[in-house]
Amino acid sequence: MRVSDFWDRMRATFGPHAESVVELHVLSQLGGRTPAQALAAGEPTVDVWRAVCEGLEVPAAQR
Repeated sequence: MRVSDFWDRMRATFGPHAESVVELHVLSQLGGRTPAQALAAGEPTVDVWRAVCEGLEVPAAQR
């Protein structure tokens, strides 16, 4: 998944809160990191997206 696709999905799912979710939400699925920290560490965007979906209980239809 390209980074632009990740952001498109984040904005479609979380609207104007997408950037806050990425910067502020610490997820156990990402080893206790925020999505921003995981991306900066080189985690694949698809894995970060899946962790966000799982950790924030995004409905399957939106994944």
